[in-house]
Amino acid sequence: MSGSNRGSKFRSMTTKPPDSSTLYESALNHLARYAATESGLARVLARKIDRWHRAEGEEGADTALQAKAAIPGVIAKVKAAGVLNDTVFAQSRAARLTREGKSRRAALAHLAAKGVKGTDAQAALQEDPARELAAACAYLRRRRAGPFGEMPELKILGGMARAGFSQEIARQALRLSRDEAEALVKTLQS
Repeated sequence: MSGSNRGSKFRSMTTKPPDSSTLYESALNHLARYAATESGLARVLARKIDRWHRAEGEEGADTALQAKAAIPGVIAKVKAAGVLNDTVFAQSRAARLTREGKSRRAALAHLAAKGVKGTDAQAALQEDPARELAAACAYLRRRRAGPFGEMPELKILGGMARAGFSQEIARQALRLSRDEAEALVKTLQS
């Protein structure tokens, strides 16, 4: 077979219609590779169903509706298995974002975009000025500014404001020596 014939042969083949068992398998496969929230996993499964529906055409509309109705049950089953937990996701992602130099405000926005409930996000990102200062130092190190390099102060203050740091934290981070800033960044690793 030539390459073009082979591709068209496989495109014309239909796949198994999605049901709760195939969606459950898809959910586990996705979670084996990626961390996700309940709402994020629901979006992934809905996109899978939509792709199947587009490939199948209008005759698959009823099956697609039934499959979408099965998504909440699949998510509940995955949660019951202990594989999906928004609170653990929020804590893990919040710690990573702080280590990367993201402000509390930016981390809260990121978690909200991922579908984490406000209470879980707030619990994962407690108000802690010392941690916020350490995150600001990590931001400065990544940008090679402040104690870690040469950059005009106003330019850096503007960047830190856009990144969600308060002016007080930004100015405090800029006044630190390199050794003090490094020590604060190291506290984020634990």
